[in-house]
Amino acid sequence: MRKINSIIIYAPKMSIFETAADLELWPKILPHYRSIRYLKRSPDRNVVVMAATRSGIPISWTSEQVIDRERLEIHFHHLKAFTKGMCVVWTFQDAPTGVLVEIKHDLAFRVNLLAPIADKIIGDFFIHNIASKTLRCMKSYVEESANKVTA
Repeated sequence: MRKINSIIIYAPKMSIFETAADLELWPKILPHYRSIRYLKRSPDRNVVVMAATRSGIPISWTSEQVIDRERLEIHFHHLKAFTKGMCVVWTFQDAPTGVLVEIKHDLAFRVNLLAPIADKIIGDFFIHNIASKTLRCMKSYVEESANKVTA
């Protein structure tokens, strides 16, 4: 399964990147995120329990986050739950009208026979929906913050 979500954000690239990397901020700026609990913490590698909702359905998973400041990428590797083994990569590319922020989710389902059903439920219903909301809310927060600085 591969799901890709993207959005153009009109703000400085480093501001967008640092906001996306700051998981402690997520429940404050992303209304669908219930909590982020750190199990291990360092400047560029964290293990966290992430909790969100999708249409009122609570979900949670454990993930390792790796912040690559040289390449301006944020990597997540899901360690537990239905999405165990999923790799997620956030990228930030200059675009003519702003910064293209892209989230790629890749998951090889453990039971191939169930992959088409799991793709619809896990991929489309949960992952694509939550990632879309994450990008829209992050865009709103970062652009509003950038406008306050330049106003």
